[in-house]
Amino acid sequence: MLPLKIYLSGEIHSAWRQQLIDGCKEKELPVTFLTPVVTHQASDEVGQIVHKELNTGFWRDHASAKINQVRIRTGIERADLVIIKFGEKYRQWNAAFDAGYCAANGKPYLVIHPEDFTHALKEVDAGAFSVAENESQALAVLAYLTMQE
Repeated sequence: MLPLKIYLSGEIHSAWRQQLIDGCKEKELPVTFLTPVVTHQASDEVGQIVHKELNTGFWRDHASAKINQVRIRTGIERADLVIIKFGEKYRQWNAAFDAGYCAANGKPYLVIHPEDFTHALKEVDAGAFSVAENESQALAVLAYLTMQE
């Protein structure tokens, strides 16, 4: 089996990451996972925690985004594959940014999103190595990628 290190990017408002991790464990796939900080409040507030004088607005968000990018870019660069989930509840601009970063740097990525998003994400999908509508399809891709012949 081919071992893979996978970075899980995208929406943080559902349990999709854990479902994928659990599915890989059940199938005994040789994969390890890297993730961004998935606690929304912690991710949003890190700029203010580091720079106490920033309490709201642009500079707080700017500082948080820059700090988060260190973890995100490092995770993407260390990964063999990036899986990017676009959820239904919120627009994930960060996920689109991560897809663009992967595409620009030649990093293979798989996208998960509902069929309704196909038109809106056509450019993201065009750069992806695979597109799935749900975690089960993404898991099937991972099972194939790690298959030993």
